[in-house]
Amino acid sequence: MHASESFELFGMKVMPIEVMHYRMPVLGFRIDNFAYITDAKTISEKSFELLKGVDILVLNALQRDPHISHLTLDEALEVVNQIQPKQTYLTHISHRFGRHAEIEAELPPDVSLAYDGLKIDI
Repeated sequence: MHASESFELFGMKVMPIEVMHYRMPVLGFRIDNFAYITDAKTISEKSFELLKGVDILVLNALQRDPHISHLTLDEALEVVNQIQPKQTYLTHISHRFGRHAEIEAELPPDVSLAYDGLKIDI
């Protein structure tokens, strides 16, 4: 299977989307209007094209400081601005990031931190 080859799972079309985790290609996934990308540092233009039109995005934002293989908060927010989903949940966050309430207060209204037990209907 190639990164751009979709497949069916539980009656839903799943589109793998290749992103880079430093030098290692890894896969995120798009299912209808939902995308899940949790281990990325860079996203190609081709992959951005595959993400256009998603309503809900789950995206990694490890910490504020630069990291070799994960998006920072600022980089994640740049990705959000480029994709423009209706709602984004940030995940794959480090204990060095800060307290949940402090980070939430800094985020745009359409971006939230993910949390244990979060459920998203797709």
